[in-house]
Amino acid sequence: MSGEAPDPRTAAVRALELEFGSLMGMFRRIIAENADRLSPGMLPGVYKVFTVIARRESITLSTLADVLAADKGQTSRAVRELEELGLVQRTPDPADRRSQLISPTPMGLERLAAARAPQERSLLAALEDWSVDDIDDLARMLRALAAGESP
Repeated sequence: MSGEAPDPRTAAVRALELEFGSLMGMFRRIIAENADRLSPGMLPGVYKVFTVIARRESITLSTLADVLAADKGQTSRAVRELEELGLVQRTPDPADRRSQLISPTPMGLERLAAARAPQERSLLAALEDWSVDDIDDLARMLRALAAGESP
């Protein structure tokens, strides 16, 4: 290393990386807490599977595994656990009778809302002084960053 200060863009990206590191640590803690509130002892990975199912409303196991970039066997075990807890249900896929759609149950959606409520209240409080436009801009920029696009 030459000891030279990085250019402003590199310095800004490094600062952003540090902030993302802090945010990811907080996010992992929140996911673990939400999983435990949803069902005591639930692993964060199973919670993540459930949140994708809830967001998609209905999804096949193959698509779910693709969305999660996860092994089908691992995804299947998580879905089976969610099904045993009464949080999801399987129904025949009308587009392909060989496959099944996985959907959240009404009870699953109620429990998910209750599990998320404490963090949602905290986030609402943290963003209380932000304008809706600023919140929308941040969401748009994060989507662009995740997609590797320019905002």
